[in-house]
Amino acid sequence: MAHILLIDDDDAIRGMVRITLEHTGHTVTEAADGREGLQQLRGRAPDLVITDLIMPEKEGLEIMMEARKTHPAIRFIAMSGAGRRGSDYLRVAKYLGAKCILSKPFTPEQLMAEVNGLLGDGVLAAPEPVTSSVPPRS
Repeated sequence: MAHILLIDDDDAIRGMVRITLEHTGHTVTEAADGREGLQQLRGRAPDLVITDLIMPEKEGLEIMMEARKTHPAIRFIAMSGAGRRGSDYLRVAKYLGAKCILSKPFTPEQLMAEVNGLLGDGVLAAPEPVTSSVPPRS
């Protein structure tokens, strides 16, 4: 399964997302704010980053822009629940390359549909066996 970095300053949301992801077999690393999230990204890049957009220290948009400098292929799910302001941030996140966006509140099923859609795109899947189109010699 995948290694997912989860960045959110809301303990309840972070807990729900972590439990949902771990229940489906993923490994989750948590960060309680943007600065901590960027520290987590200094090492090996996770398969996926799920980040809130409006947080103290560093906001999700800043995380996305800074992370792309060292990990250009990193995939993001951006989430926000701050009403109209959050909707604006979600649009900008999509423009900056978030593969999907989630408006809070969302259900565990909605989260997993997005995660599975991103992780099931063939990038993390095991390679298909190579088969030859040349018939065997007789």
